[in-house]
Order: sequence, then structure tokens, then C-alpha cells
Amino acid sequence: MGNCQAIDAATLVVQHPSGKEEKFYWAVSASEIMKMNPGHYVALLISTTLCPSNPTTDKGGDRKDKNSNPDDSKNTAPSLRVTRIKLLRPTDSLVLGKVYRLITTQGLNFYSNFY
Repeated sequence: MGNCQAIDAATLVVQHPSGKEEKFYWAVSASEIMKMNPGHYVALLISTTLCPSNPTTDKGGDRKDKNSNPDDSKNTAPSLRVTRIKLLRPTDSLVLGKVYRLITTQGLNFYSNFY
């Protein structure tokens, strides 16, 4: 029996805005990916974290019962997904074992509003 997970470390994944994923089994430059996908930039996916939203804080009016379950579905609010990316230069190389994401030029304008 071989190690089935060894292939994952030997690939790099490029995620498209549509949800499609491309796998490459060799290192490529960011400029090659940009040429194959005009109007897109390449970003390294650094981390994706799921941050739970805090329910409204207790202002003293309603006291929660000591025996109440904090995992109760009534107390949970929708979670927020935070994704950290690093925009790459066209001269940068994409490395095996990493995940990259294509960012549209319109999406780049969205991200630039935060800096």
C-alpha cells in the first residue's frame, strides 16, 4: 500500500472565483497563471479562520441561567469566515504544497479599500 496523501504535498492548487480548482504538479510562475486567466491576479492563501459571532452581550436585564447550555442553537449567531491572502507579483513562483486564489481586478479594488 502506498501513501495516498503524499500526492497532496506534491501539488499546488489554484482556486478560481467560480469555485473551480486547478491542480498543478510542477512549480509555475504567477505570470503564467495570469496569462492563462486574463483580468486576474494571483494571491497566496495564508489562512482561513471561522470566527463565531458573539451573541448580544448581557446588559444585566436578562440573567442567563447557570445551567443553560452555551451551545444551544438559540444563543448562536452566524459565524464570520476571515480569509487572509497575500497578493503575488508576476515574477513570484508558486510553490508545491500551497493553495492560491485568483482575484479579479474588481475584487482587487474591493480589497484595496481596506488598506
